[in-house]
Amino acid sequence: MIDHQPLFLAALESLLTAPPVRARVHIAADAATGMEIALRGQVNLVFCEVRSEPLPALELAARLAGLTPPVPVILLGERGDERLLISALHTNVAGVFTKDAALDEFLVGVETVLSGHRAVGSNLMAVVLETLGDTERARRPPHRLSATEVEILTMIGQAKSIPVIASTRGISHKTVRNHLANIYRKMELRSRTEAMLCAARLGLTAN
Repeated sequence: MIDHQPLFLAALESLLTAPPVRARVHIAADAATGMEIALRGQVNLVFCEVRSEPLPALELAARLAGLTPPVPVILLGERGDERLLISALHTNVAGVFTKDAALDEFLVGVETVLSGHRAVGSNLMAVVLETLGDTERARRPPHRLSATEVEILTMIGQAKSIPVIASTRGISHKTVRNHLANIYRKMELRSRTEAMLCAARLGLTAN
């Protein structure tokens, strides 16, 4: 975990070392120290403040993505850093959240990243949509999907994990993944982030 705020680091450490995560945590006050820790190996995930110094967060993420195996990086920002976080989605960062994200959502995001997908905080989605504007994908009709696929896409848009979806639907993890593969194919999506965006644009996640 890389952040210059000791209280935030202490709070995040408390969250990640407790059940259900039970992570072993290393703390760094700056990105250069964090990079040194990551390069020693046995690091599965890095949390880094988006305005890290002296090494920029995006440079850190790029370097760690080039390792074998790559180390995913989740960027964290304050309120007001939304557009900076969203712009990072054009790079190889694995996730973006503001520091006031809901705990349950954040933990699902961590699980999502560790499963090899990208995670975007729900309070950043409006900024994503505004930034991307209206695209042809946003206008694709949901009738391409079956009722079950629409329900699963809705839960993906709500940042639900595969285990949660499987439990809610009473189906296996493999069946959920099969449905997701069909959704990706039908809607021409390439990642979980695009699926979340698609669900939001179709109004599936509206309250």
